[in-house]
Amino acid sequence: METTESSGDPGAGNANQPRVPDSADGSLRGQCVGVDDDPVLERRKQILKWTTIGQRFGYGCFGATLIIFFVGLVTGFPGWTLQSIIVLLIVGSVVLLPSIILSYAAKAADSEDRGEPFTY
Repeated sequence: METTESSGDPGAGNANQPRVPDSADGSLRGQCVGVDDDPVLERRKQILKWTTIGQRFGYGCFGATLIIFFVGLVTGFPGWTLQSIIVLLIVGSVVLLPSIILSYAAKAADSEDRGEPFTY
């Protein structure tokens, strides 16, 4: 079911899309800006994509750390296991911290744009 309304204005478009002024006096003349046209929303989508990748990589480093720890526990902790554990913990933390913070920021901005109450 479509949600378009006919208001007599042939350029009214979809009622769910934001309308922007298209003339010097700021009047709305039926031009609609889709979600794809908003650079802020596009940037937010891109940030969420990269934060998801960063979180997967960071948590993957922590998972690999656990696996290497148990391998080291069985084998008597050879030098490579300790070095790998330290490097993976540092790299995972450096990648994961900004990924989590930026992810929460982008999600909070999205919910604020929708008018939802602050929940973070």
